[in-house]
Amino acid sequence: IGEDSAAFELGKQKLVSWVYFGVVLGVVLFILNVVWIDNSTGFGKSFIDAVSNISGSPEVAMLMLILIFAIVHSGLASLRDIGEKLIGERAFRVLFAGISLPLAMSTIVYFINHRYDGSQLWQLQGVPGVHEAIWVANFVSFFFLYPSTFNLLEVAAVDKPKMHLWETGIMRITRHPQMVGQIVWCLAHTLWIGNTVAASASLGLIAHHLFGAWNGDRRLAKRYGEDFESIKKRTSVIPFAAIFEGRQVLPEDYYKEFVRLPYLAITALTVGAYFAHPLMQGASFRLHW
Repeated sequence: IGEDSAAFELGKQKLVSWVYFGVVLGVVLFILNVVWIDNSTGFGKSFIDAVSNISGSPEVAMLMLILIFAIVHSGLASLRDIGEKLIGERAFRVLFAGISLPLAMSTIVYFINHRYDGSQLWQLQGVPGVHEAIWVANFVSFFFLYPSTFNLLEVAAVDKPKMHLWETGIMRITRHPQMVGQIVWCLAHTLWIGNTVAASASLGLIAHHLFGAWNGDRRLAKRYGEDFESIKKRTSVIPFAAIFEGRQVLPEDYYKEFVRLPYLAITALTVGAYFAHPLMQGASFRLHW
């Protein structure tokens, strides 16, 4: 009933679409820099300062940034059906991304710059084996975090965006992989940093994704009806629960659903992001958010 996730056929790709994607990405990044990132022209610093001045507490500011992002992101997602009917799928995707992206970036940059500002709750960074365990947990989390963004052409509205009903790959393990991946990421980073800012960030992000899981099921049920209910019976929110209960039977060649270019790309990007941590930290610090 559902779609095959992470399917990618090189023969069906059009070079002009990927050229268009590159142009769109460049234009978006340029506008984002001028309107939001550059402190001399953008509103990003003013936004961060306004939120930070509410209480002067980095923990409260962190929660407020996540709350603002969550309201906007989930609110627009809930209005997707209405919005697409009014202005079309591509225009609504541009609106959705254009509002969500600056807020997400502000939240991430603030977390990077203020991750050690809170009160220390524990210190495990010098304990043997902890770094390796955290690294593995973060690596695994990214395989859960991005099952619905494999088609980058849809993300950039080059292809017409769709609300997908995935059923294979990571979806067999959990129906809400992004929620699971975010929880794993949050727990790993909170364990590593061990302070109140990390704990507040994790609290906000996990709460947002728990709501997103409920809201996602509601929206899929509304759009797909019985088809979604059939997939819901064969899947679970809790990882591996449907498999253990016998509601989801894995095919013998299940591994083939992961031996695909999108998962290889995620592997490369995840490893690259780890080594790029100093660059991300340096770029965030220079913004003084």
